[in-house]
Amino acid sequence: MSKKTGLETIRNIGFIAHIDAGKTTTTERILFYTGKTYKMGEVHEGTTITDWMSQEKERGITITSAATYCTWKDTQINIIDTPGHIDFTVEVERSLKVLDGVVVIFCAVGGVEPQSETVWRQADKYQIPRIAFINKMDRNGADFYNVVDDMKEKLQMLLSPLQIPYYKDDEFMGVIDLVADKVYFYEDEFGTKVVTKEIPQDYLEKAGKYKDLLIEKLAELDDSFMHRVIEGEKITNEEISSAIRKYTIMNKFVPIFCGSSLKNKGIQQLLDAVSAYLPSPQEATTINGLDVKTDQEASIDPDNSKLTCALCFKVFSDPFVGKLYYTRVYSGKISASSSIYNATKKINEKVTKILRMHANKQEMINEATAGDIVCLVGLKQTTTGDTLCNSRHPMLLEEIKFPEPVVSLAIEPRTKTDQEKLFTALGKLSDEDPSFKVNYNRETGQNIISGMGQLHLEIMVDRLIKEFSVQANIGKPQVAYKETITKRVEAVGKFIQQTGGRGQYGHVVLLVEPLAKSKGIIFENKIKAGAIPKEFMPAVKEGVEEASSSGTLGGYPVVDVKFTLIDGSFHDVDSSELSFKVAAEMAVKESLRKAKSVLLEPVMDLEVVTPTEYVSQVIGDLNTRRAKISSIKERKNLRIVRTDVPLSEAFNYADAIRNLTQGRASYTIEPSYYEKVPEELLLKILGI
Repeated sequence: MSKKTGLETIRNIGFIAHIDAGKTTTTERILFYTGKTYKMGEVHEGTTITDWMSQEKERGITITSAATYCTWKDTQINIIDTPGHIDFTVEVERSLKVLDGVVVIFCAVGGVEPQSETVWRQADKYQIPRIAFINKMDRNGADFYNVVDDMKEKLQMLLSPLQIPYYKDDEFMGVIDLVADKVYFYEDEFGTKVVTKEIPQDYLEKAGKYKDLLIEKLAELDDSFMHRVIEGEKITNEEISSAIRKYTIMNKFVPIFCGSSLKNKGIQQLLDAVSAYLPSPQEATTINGLDVKTDQEASIDPDNSKLTCALCFKVFSDPFVGKLYYTRVYSGKISASSSIYNATKKINEKVTKILRMHANKQEMINEATAGDIVCLVGLKQTTTGDTLCNSRHPMLLEEIKFPEPVVSLAIEPRTKTDQEKLFTALGKLSDEDPSFKVNYNRETGQNIISGMGQLHLEIMVDRLIKEFSVQANIGKPQVAYKETITKRVEAVGKFIQQTGGRGQYGHVVLLVEPLAKSKGIIFENKIKAGAIPKEFMPAVKEGVEEASSSGTLGGYPVVDVKFTLIDGSFHDVDSSELSFKVAAEMAVKESLRKAKSVLLEPVMDLEVVTPTEYVSQVIGDLNTRRAKISSIKERKNLRIVRTDVPLSEAFNYADAIRNLTQGRASYTIEPSYYEKVPEELLLKILGI
């Protein structure tokens, strides 16, 4: 067989899963078996390659997605290891945007856990082909077949095992390959001695049953398979493998594998599956962009000889190199010491260096080509989601959409020296993480930082102190409430000042109406010709946006409102940008008062897994927290309680659930939606 070359040999993959399913441990094993590292790191020892931040080592969790690469046989695999904790879901979101395929890891004991469903839905959104790996087959309570059933029920996708676990005397020994009709044993502690044998007699019936099931699933997708199954014709292993590849790449089928990353079993076969079944950049989902010159949609051809098109999906501040711009190259080439056009910002940027990343270690290269995931150095104004391309043929790729933060806290510098350091550090952190927001509340005179959860903000504060040496006073985490309106109103803003010399004159009329959820703030200009000169329009828009950042109910941001400029007037001498900005702010505040704005609170999706004997105490406690229970399911001797609960009622839930169940229950929580605050709580929140 001839050795493959070029784009067909590349796999851009990521590992996604619920927290603690084994993503980082699996990555470590892959790096070991591919010869990228010579010693396996362990999460519990803080020695893994991809969990390199001090905060990751201390907590034993992945916080930032780390990029690395390796070679397996004749395939180059670029890997992104993503976090499992919901507070860092933005890392999963932006990684999925640039990957061609993913390995979704499930725990053989926990099954399809809440964050497993969340990352699966994220992969659905980007239509990414995936393979599933059921990990921890060595654990007490592991149940491969139960997890497969759980996946079929919850994930709503056509899937089937390509492997089943092989046990001897209740010990996990290896995996049975249903396509090759073989069993793989692992004879040494490090799993390097893999022995292939015929399927043992006592497993032949079970293996036959699951192979027939696999062929049936493929027959649902392939008419020729269906006819041959009905006719009783034999389908060869090569034909089965070819069909799996075809329908996995089409995102119509998910093959399931199994193993134990911690015990070094099943990883080589997972690597084979990545090479065999996940797409190369040429076979991946078509990437479409907007041709800036023609304003028409155009597809990006993954080819080194084509015009350059790339997406910056992450910015990270390295203390030694400066800012690193993680970039996926879709077509063409990027060379070191060259210029590239940022089509989003409409500016030229200089690329001084190109780095291939191995977690926090770097290898300098001269050129990045189609299919590569690299770090660019030297860019100045590029941010997450920007398109980098050829200036002669500018293209715009779809931007990455990020969730809104739900928790905030006040932060104050301790000294004047710390003040400048704090602003610089907050700027760098918000550049890195689009779900981390920094605002200044003019009413309270405080800096407010907001994020996806308490852990998210805790990590950011820790980084401010350790990485940026900022000394600051930190407030308690608070719920990130929002403000909106429920009815359509018209509001006038008039700012007139006479001070003897030149005065101020600004006059705007706004039509203000509510929008659907998650639409943010929209400003539209429908002014009659000549009522307000064009040069003042940016000032009006700025005034609307600035006033919307701090509403009339407790200074919370305004969301889901459309402001339409419908009328106004100006003065030949006294009108200025400032006067129109202030007039717009006055009109916004007036509209919020007239529309009787309401406060919105974040509601969380909470899932509690508790032993049966504690279920009544758990439900009783949830009822005191204004929770709406949506389902109670049974799993062996456990109960799974799923509920919607306001975030304000879920602070410190970890302590409560620990006390209620003697530490035997676990829970996961993630943002779900915003809902109107009940009238009786409004006065309490506003401190009236």
